[in-house]
Amino acid sequence: MSAASAVSLTPRALYEQVAEELRQRIFRRELEPGSWIDELKIAEEFGISRTPLREALKVLAAEGLVTMKVRRGAYVTEMSDKDLRDVYHLLSLLERDAAASVATRATPAQLQELQALHEELAAATHDRERFFAINERIHMRLLDLADNRWLSQVVADLRKVMKLNRHNSLFKQGRIEQSLAEHATLMAALRARDPAATERAMRAHFASGLEAAG
Repeated sequence: MSAASAVSLTPRALYEQVAEELRQRIFRRELEPGSWIDELKIAEEFGISRTPLREALKVLAAEGLVTMKVRRGAYVTEMSDKDLRDVYHLLSLLERDAAASVATRATPAQLQELQALHEELAAATHDRERFFAINERIHMRLLDLADNRWLSQVVADLRKVMKLNRHNSLFKQGRIEQSLAEHATLMAALRARDPAATERAMRAHFASGLEAAG
């Protein structure tokens, strides 16, 4: 990302573009949890000054992806077992509340949209990366349909932090099939417009995910 190309990529501010590039490197494990972020090297690589880079690091620190250490610089955040449990706990609380709301409020067209996404998920069991992407799309679409932007914002940040885990639980042996079955139970509860069953299904889904991630 040269300075010239960065300018041409507006309207996003330069620091936002840098933050997104670093965010994706963290998710791809090109920047490993616990690793030091070499600001001078990255600024040189991107062809930028350290000012937008430091602004980008502030964004990532606010999201929990980067930890700023006094006189030591920026490090990719490491997730402890407690961190992981805490994140799953919060996600479970927030997402099951959102899903219960969707069960009572969703239109037939919206339920059909969710069903179509579920069918995409079922067709992607042999492509782990695609399965994970569709899985996240379903969760985020439920939040969209719950129509609470503050809840959506908090969950989006928590889901970024969850990706810092050593390896996503869906990649463990048998977890994809188990996750698909849990989504099927969730969809059945949504189609039945049963908020209590929907909440139970989402709680069980997160409990299984945490067990597999541990």
